[in-house]
Amino acid sequence: MDNLEHQFERLVKLHKSTIYTVCYMFSQDADEVADLFQDILVNMWNGFSKFRGDCDARTWIWKISLNTCITADRKKRKLGERVPLSMEINLFEDSDDDSRQIRMLRERIDRLGYFDRAIILLWLENLCYEEIGSIMGISAKNVSVRLVRIREQLKKMSNE
Repeated sequence: MDNLEHQFERLVKLHKSTIYTVCYMFSQDADEVADLFQDILVNMWNGFSKFRGDCDARTWIWKISLNTCITADRKKRKLGERVPLSMEINLFEDSDDDSRQIRMLRERIDRLGYFDRAIILLWLENLCYEEIGSIMGISAKNVSVRLVRIREQLKKMSNE
Protein backbone atom coordinates (compact mmCIF):
# COMPACT_ATOMS: atom_id res chain seq x y z
CA MET A 1 0.00 0.00 0.00
CA ASP A 2 1.48 3.35 -0.97
CA ASN A 3 1.78 6.33 1.34
CA LEU A 4 -1.31 8.15 -0.04
CA GLU A 5 -3.54 5.13 0.60
CA HIS A 6 -2.07 4.73 4.06
CA GLN A 7 -2.77 8.39 4.89
CA PHE A 8 -6.31 8.07 3.58
CA GLU A 9 -6.97 4.93 5.62
CA ARG A 10 -5.69 6.65 8.77
CA LEU A 11 -7.87 9.71 8.08
CA VAL A 12 -10.99 7.57 7.60
CA LYS A 13 -10.34 5.61 10.80
CA LEU A 14 -9.88 8.85 12.72
CA HIS A 15 -13.07 10.49 11.40
CA LYS A 16 -15.35 7.50 10.82
CA SER A 17 -17.76 8.57 13.57
CA THR A 18 -18.18 12.01 12.00
CA ILE A 19 -19.05 10.46 8.65
CA TYR A 20 -21.57 8.09 10.25
CA THR A 21 -23.11 10.97 12.21
CA VAL A 22 -23.86 12.81 8.98
CA CYS A 23 -25.16 9.64 7.30
CA TYR A 24 -27.54 8.90 10.19
CA MET A 25 -28.77 12.49 10.14
CA PHE A 26 -30.01 11.92 6.59
CA SER A 27 -31.26 8.35 6.92
CA GLN A 28 -32.19 5.80 9.54
CA ASP A 29 -32.17 2.89 7.11
CA ALA A 30 -29.03 0.80 7.72
CA ASP A 31 -28.59 -0.09 4.04
CA GLU A 32 -28.98 3.51 2.94
CA VAL A 33 -26.52 4.67 5.62
CA ALA A 34 -24.00 2.12 4.34
CA ASP A 35 -24.51 3.40 0.78
CA LEU A 36 -24.08 7.03 1.90
CA PHE A 37 -20.94 6.12 3.84
CA GLN A 38 -19.50 4.42 0.78
CA ASP A 39 -20.39 7.38 -1.47
CA ILE A 40 -18.67 9.74 0.97
CA LEU A 41 -15.53 7.59 0.98
CA VAL A 42 -15.48 7.58 -2.83
CA ASN A 43 -15.86 11.37 -2.91
CA MET A 44 -13.17 11.77 -0.26
CA TRP A 45 -10.78 9.51 -2.16
CA ASN A 46 -11.44 11.36 -5.43
CA GLY A 47 -10.55 14.65 -3.76
CA PHE A 48 -7.84 13.41 -1.41
CA SER A 49 -4.91 13.99 -3.74
CA LYS A 50 -6.09 17.58 -4.24
CA PHE A 51 -6.55 18.26 -0.50
CA ARG A 52 -3.85 20.80 0.31
CA GLY A 53 -4.60 21.25 3.98
CA ASP A 54 -5.88 24.83 3.57
CA CYS A 55 -8.50 23.91 6.15
CA ASP A 56 -8.58 21.33 8.91
CA ALA A 57 -9.12 17.75 7.69
CA ARG A 58 -12.20 17.53 9.93
CA THR A 59 -13.72 20.56 8.20
CA TRP A 60 -12.97 19.03 4.79
CA ILE A 61 -14.63 15.75 5.82
CA TRP A 62 -17.72 17.57 7.14
CA LYS A 63 -18.08 19.44 3.86
CA ILE A 64 -17.76 16.33 1.72
CA SER A 65 -20.08 14.33 3.98
CA LEU A 66 -22.79 16.99 4.05
CA ASN A 67 -22.59 17.68 0.32
CA THR A 68 -22.72 13.97 -0.53
CA CYS A 69 -25.72 13.34 1.73
CA ILE A 70 -27.58 16.43 0.53
CA THR A 71 -27.04 15.41 -3.10
CA ALA A 72 -28.23 11.86 -2.39
CA ASP A 73 -31.27 13.18 -0.52
CA ARG A 74 -32.20 15.45 -3.43
CA LYS A 75 -31.92 12.54 -5.87
CA LYS A 76 -34.02 10.36 -3.59
CA ARG A 77 -36.74 13.02 -3.35
CA LYS A 78 -36.80 13.41 -7.14
CA LEU A 79 -37.27 9.67 -7.62
CA GLY A 80 -40.11 9.52 -5.10
CA GLU A 81 -40.54 7.53 -1.96
CA ARG A 82 -39.25 3.98 -1.80
CA VAL A 83 -41.35 1.34 -0.11
CA PRO A 84 -39.02 -0.69 2.08
CA LEU A 85 -39.63 -4.29 2.97
CA SER A 86 -40.66 -4.40 6.58
CA MET A 87 -40.42 -6.92 9.36
CA GLU A 88 -43.20 -7.47 11.84
CA ILE A 89 -40.96 -6.33 14.68
CA ASN A 90 -38.62 -3.37 14.95
CA LEU A 91 -35.61 -4.40 17.00
CA PHE A 92 -34.34 -0.84 17.15
CA GLU A 93 -37.51 0.76 18.52
CA ASP A 94 -37.17 2.00 22.07
CA SER A 95 -40.29 2.94 23.92
CA ASP A 96 -38.83 4.95 26.81
CA ASP A 97 -39.39 8.72 27.10
CA ASP A 98 -35.83 9.69 26.11
CA SER A 99 -36.04 7.66 22.90
CA ARG A 100 -39.41 9.19 22.03
CA GLN A 101 -38.07 12.71 22.58
CA ILE A 102 -35.01 12.01 20.46
CA ARG A 103 -37.20 10.57 17.70
CA MET A 104 -39.51 13.62 17.82
CA LEU A 105 -36.53 15.99 17.64
CA ARG A 106 -35.10 14.04 14.70
CA GLU A 107 -38.45 14.21 12.88
CA ARG A 108 -38.54 17.98 13.37
CA ILE A 109 -34.97 18.41 12.21
CA ASP A 110 -35.79 16.35 9.12
CA ARG A 111 -38.44 18.94 8.23
CA LEU A 112 -35.83 21.72 8.09
CA GLY A 113 -34.17 22.74 4.85
CA TYR A 114 -30.79 21.24 3.93
CA PHE A 115 -28.76 24.25 5.01
CA ASP A 116 -30.50 24.61 8.38
CA ARG A 117 -30.36 20.86 8.97
CA ALA A 118 -26.61 20.91 8.36
CA ILE A 119 -26.11 23.85 10.73
CA ILE A 120 -28.09 22.25 13.56
CA LEU A 121 -26.25 18.95 13.02
CA LEU A 122 -22.90 20.67 13.33
CA TRP A 123 -24.10 22.55 16.41
CA LEU A 124 -25.32 19.32 18.01
CA GLU A 125 -21.83 17.93 17.40
CA ASN A 126 -20.51 20.77 19.63
CA LEU A 127 -18.58 22.53 16.87
CA CYS A 128 -17.86 26.18 17.56
CA TYR A 129 -19.56 28.87 15.48
CA GLU A 130 -16.31 29.63 13.64
CA GLU A 131 -15.92 25.98 12.59
CA ILE A 132 -19.56 25.73 11.54
CA GLY A 133 -19.17 28.94 9.55
CA SER A 134 -16.05 27.61 7.87
CA ILE A 135 -17.77 24.38 6.87
CA MET A 136 -20.93 26.11 5.67
CA GLY A 137 -19.22 29.09 4.03
CA ILE A 138 -20.84 31.75 6.23
CA SER A 139 -19.65 33.99 9.06
CA ALA A 140 -19.76 32.95 12.73
CA LYS A 141 -22.26 35.78 13.34
CA ASN A 142 -24.50 34.41 10.60
CA VAL A 143 -24.28 30.97 12.26
CA SER A 144 -25.46 32.53 15.51
CA VAL A 145 -28.40 34.26 13.85
CA ARG A 146 -29.40 31.15 11.92
CA LEU A 147 -29.27 28.98 15.05
CA VAL A 148 -31.65 31.34 16.84
CA ARG A 149 -34.06 31.13 13.89
CA ILE A 150 -33.69 27.34 13.67
CA ARG A 151 -34.47 26.93 17.37
CA GLU A 152 -37.57 29.11 16.90
CA GLN A 153 -38.68 26.92 13.97
CA LEU A 154 -38.19 23.77 16.06
CA LYS A 155 -40.22 25.27 18.92
CA LYS A 156 -43.04 26.18 16.54
CA MET A 157 -43.04 22.62 15.22
CA SER A 158 -43.47 21.29 18.76
CA ASN A 159 -46.66 23.35 19.11
CA GLU A 160 -48.18 21.97 15.89
